[in-house]
Amino acid sequence: MSGSSSPLLPMSEIVARLRSAGCVFAEDEAGLLVRAARTPDELAAMVARRASGLPLEHVVGWAEFCGLRMAVEPGVFVPRRRTEFLARQAIALIRGLPARTRPVVVDLCCGSGAIGAALAAAAGTAHPVELHLADIDPAAVRCARRNVDGVGGRVHRGDLYDALPGTLRGRVDVLVASAPYVPTEAIGLLPPEARLHEPQVALDGGADGLDIVRRVIAEAPDWLAPGGHLLVETGRNQARPAVEAVVGGGLTARLTGSDDLDATAVIGTRPAPRG
Repeated sequence: MSGSSSPLLPMSEIVARLRSAGCVFAEDEAGLLVRAARTPDELAAMVARRASGLPLEHVVGWAEFCGLRMAVEPGVFVPRRRTEFLARQAIALIRGLPARTRPVVVDLCCGSGAIGAALAAAAGTAHPVELHLADIDPAAVRCARRNVDGVGGRVHRGDLYDALPGTLRGRVDVLVASAPYVPTEAIGLLPPEARLHEPQVALDGGADGLDIVRRVIAEAPDWLAPGGHLLVETGRNQARPAVEAVVGGGLTARLTGSDDLDATAVIGTRPAPRG
């Protein structure tokens, strides 16, 4: 660090301040803050912001997701580690698609764009994708554009499918959505980092948490290509009604999850025509 005459905060003091603020992984967070700060003054400001309850990712300006560093701006939903499971399921499906020109991939409720960016990066130049992302929140759209600019993704602002170009209808090979699924009454039980610093629209899923998820599922068959896949993230106790909604929409359904990540994903597939 250089450019400031202020003394550098001792690591022990940083850890103590973070621990007293309730940061469970105070030592790890202190190390991240020290590495991220360019000057002692900036370090002091970052420690103060984190101790006040601001999410660590908003303080340092990025979050790790599927081994990639994703930009995360204040006021934007922070991608969760559990959602890496959803992304990896989608990556496996993309890699299993028949070889043809550029599979169409859509990331709905994209937030920071972490899922879409991870899918495009995993596909790489060997199996490049036509990537579209959508979110209703202008801050999320701005952040997502930063994260997918290097992989050629297009980010659209609007309410779910209304944001997408009509030319995608019936052409989407993989449609992934980490839509809000926290029941309204449970919002108050979330950690303060989420409850106070992330947009309500990215958290609140209605009475049972599935209002937005059901909307995603209901319209998905119109957008999926024959044989195309829909992947949605839910809570474990929401999986059964989500599966029922997928089947009710005419898709075949598969439920999968990870105990290690406390992650649940429902995968729907549009039947391909026989012959």
